Amino acid sequence: MGNRQPPVQQAPPAQKLRLRYAKRGPGRFTSHRDFGRALERALRRAEIPMAYSSGFNPHPRISYANAAPTSAASEAEYVELGLKEVCDPAKITEALNAVMPTGFVVLDAADAVKESLGDLLQASDWIMKTAGAQPGVLAPAVEALMANDEFTVERMTKNGMRTFDVRSALVTLTVVDDETLALRSIHQTPLVRPDDVLTALRMLDERVPAQALLTRLAQGPLRDGEIGDPLR
Repeated sequence: MGNRQPPVQQAPPAQKLRLRYAKRGPGRFTSHRDFGRALERALRRAEIPMAYSSGFNPHPRISYANAAPTSAASEAEYVELGLKEVCDPAKITEALNAVMPTGFVVLDAADAVKESLGDLLQASDWIMKTAGAQPGVLAPAVEALMANDEFTVERMTKNGMRTFDVRSALVTLTVVDDETLALRSIHQTPLVRPDDVLTALRMLDERVPAQALLTRLAQGPLRDGEIGDPLR
């Protein structure tokens, strides 16, 4: 045992590249863990020159931030790759899209800026399509929720029951039509999810549907009330 050789120390990445990708169609039902496996397969198939971590079990340098929940579609998911050589972001995008599974599309790529993805992803825009809300139900519930300074809901998490202040996370919540809501929310701790907002609305009016089809349209830094591009 005393002769065991120390692990080889890997060189730091020559380039850190950030990708924006979409979850569409069947991709919305893929868990974050399953997507991670699919991405690693795609990186190997596309022969992307990945940098690896040091240690006895090296892993490709891949960092995720604020992934959308399973069953939600998204046009704004982000991941950072550490590469062992400098590559053209456009060519990485093209190579990955040639091998990515159905439901996932790389939309943009850029060299990492100095701020971490976690610090840049401060807010999200969502569309919430409820399952058959009655006409005239959503608007009064939204108005009542927005009139509060604080509105808490409870949700079971892997660490037990947690309380979430839904109102403090809301930047805007508007009614698009009788069945659809547009949500802009801050990524606070603990994270308020769109389904927490729906729970709050149901507490105000039980006629609000319990489920909604979720699509994230954007996420990034919040500047003067608007969501910016975290890649630029």
